[in-house]
Amino acid sequence: MPSVALKSVGRRFGGVLAVDAVDLTVEHGEFVTLLGPSGCGKTTTLRMVAGLEQNDTGSITIGGRVVSDAQAGLFVPPDQRKLGMVFQSYAIWPHMTVFDNVAYPLTVRGMGKTAARDKVMTALKLVEMDAYADRPAPALSGGQQQRVAIARALVFEPEVLLLDEPLSNLDARLRSQMGEEFRALQKRLKITTLYVTHDQEEAMALSDRVVVMQKGRILQTDIPEAVYRRPQSREVAAFFGTPNLIDAGVRDCRPAGGGEFLLGVEGKGWHGECRAGRAFRAGEAVLVVLRPEDIALGAADQAPRDGQLAWHGKVVEGVFRGPRRSLTIEAAGQRFHVECPATRRARIGEAVTVFAEPADAWVIGRE
Repeated sequence: MPSVALKSVGRRFGGVLAVDAVDLTVEHGEFVTLLGPSGCGKTTTLRMVAGLEQNDTGSITIGGRVVSDAQAGLFVPPDQRKLGMVFQSYAIWPHMTVFDNVAYPLTVRGMGKTAARDKVMTALKLVEMDAYADRPAPALSGGQQQRVAIARALVFEPEVLLLDEPLSNLDARLRSQMGEEFRALQKRLKITTLYVTHDQEEAMALSDRVVVMQKGRILQTDIPEAVYRRPQSREVAAFFGTPNLIDAGVRDCRPAGGGEFLLGVEGKGWHGECRAGRAFRAGEAVLVVLRPEDIALGAADQAPRDGQLAWHGKVVEGVFRGPRRSLTIEAAGQRFHVECPATRRARIGEAVTVFAEPADAWVIGRE
């Protein structure tokens, strides 16, 4: 039985449909991330699960218990949903110590001081903050405040943990470190987690599954690598980095195993093979998705192997980024974004050939 289930959940604010018929399940112990740009409905969805917003349509179930059903007029308030929540601002009370901040959820539930102390110290040890129990909250760093917020969310042993952009206020180095620490803690506790972020790398690194949202709807739900490398639409492909989207036509299509298809494709002056998640008709117009890191550079006169995609062009831009170099190659009437090792020196104006393997080229429909 899923820990969290949303069925046709929607929310409207005046004339704006913020969340539109969302269906989603989160299994027990799973880490699922709602990912999308600002205004896509991810935070509103999370707040409806928390009970901080009431859904206008559909139903929400937590741990097998229906907590909100718009049609039946059922709505369970937030404090009765057995949820822990960490906000973007952490919501740490400055007039309290670390201990009192973490103890607050137990205090409002009427738990005795002795039992509460044991639970608070256990929660603080989980996030390695037990040595700071008596410290005033304002004396904490951003990373320490985040740990306190997580301890407070875990202290009453919630069924589900909800996190709304909890790392966005940290600098890049600390964001990466705290993300790894939190993911390790989540795996150890096996706590069901629903996470919200607009950061693609963060979603990829932390999640069991990623839910890509846009304009209140779910575009795709899958494991991180599949969402990144096997997008189902132009919108999903374009949300991650700067993919190369190349117009092509289908020459032939045949099953390739594992639910995928191998397509022969062609464009102006080039042809090759690609993978796809569904069958396409011969002659159908498609888009070939190529990630910048999947493109290799060769000499100007280098010929492709059978099935390889290849374009002849020249380097028009280059940016050194430390461990890698970002190049722009002008070929076949368009610009290719290429990420290569920093040791690959390419002069502006240099003639090159760009290559891609069939397994790294993914076809989606033009619609």
